[in-house]
Amino acid sequence: MATIKDIATKLGIAVSTVSKGLNGASDISEDMRQRVLDAAVEMGYASKRIQKLGNRKVCILIENMEYENIDQFGYEIIVGFKLSAARRHCDVSVIPTNLNMQTQEKFDSFMLKCGYSGAFLLGFALHDDYIKQLDKTTVPTVLLDNYIPNKHVGYVGTDGYNGIDLAVKYLADNGHKNIALLNGSKNSMVTDERYLAFTQSLNRYSLKVNPDLIGNGYYVPECAKYHVSTFLEHGATAIVCASDLIASGVIAELNRLNKRVPQDVSVIGFDDLPIAQHLTPTLTTIRQDRVAIGKSAFMMLEELISGVSISKLLLKPELIIRNSTDRCSQTNDFLAFDALK
Repeated sequence: MATIKDIATKLGIAVSTVSKGLNGASDISEDMRQRVLDAAVEMGYASKRIQKLGNRKVCILIENMEYENIDQFGYEIIVGFKLSAARRHCDVSVIPTNLNMQTQEKFDSFMLKCGYSGAFLLGFALHDDYIKQLDKTTVPTVLLDNYIPNKHVGYVGTDGYNGIDLAVKYLADNGHKNIALLNGSKNSMVTDERYLAFTQSLNRYSLKVNPDLIGNGYYVPECAKYHVSTFLEHGATAIVCASDLIASGVIAELNRLNKRVPQDVSVIGFDDLPIAQHLTPTLTTIRQDRVAIGKSAFMMLEELISGVSISKLLLKPELIIRNSTDRCSQTNDFLAFDALK
């Protein structure tokens, strides 16, 4: 493992200058500090405070995910992570990020400068700078619902294949033949996974795959208004949604179109956020145990820090049946769409 002296030799500067660069001293230029950090990362340097097992601190970097109250998706994940960290006497910093931060400072440099032993990344997209940099990182890192083929990076999440299959099987068993999917945003591993799971499940239960019954939106209720009428035009009697927030928008849009839930159209969400129990009707959904996801993320991060390379850790989902689903009342394979007449 590289030492401060090795870094000084490589850069042709004093050991004291390297020390200042690594410890954020004010009497050193920003350019020199960055040169020191870049060299330290390249040479695999780890400070003594990072190496100490009993004095670790880690961070949760979060982007494009709400997490400040219990109704938001990230809240319980962070709670679970912090609970496990506390038992191991590990300090956790939650750091909101954005594209500017990612372009201003490299991931490895940021982690080294701040003395973090590892990171848990929430809400990042595959095209984000920090995700792209993980191909070569040596920093122990855990991703939610994303996979990078690097022995220092692990993936934790819920088995989306199993979750979507539970939803499709339940609807098929209840007589639904025209099932729509309002999926999440494109350029996402989870979105691709759920699309494949949906089409494969339809085939498994001898149902036709209709491209007109598959759409992509963002994880907000408003996206429903761009897809629901199209689904109805093509005979949908049930809509599987990539999140409970999307499902709430679908129910609102169906109400606007004078369609009853579940008598005319059944709706299934994904996540089992608290909102699912307060919608009218209450929402049938696929439950992700988000506290367990957070606990599992910390467990994986701890193993990665200790040198144990773990690739994936997937939790089992659960189908929670409430009032937004019922047996299909239609006998025809195609429904005439009359809501907008």
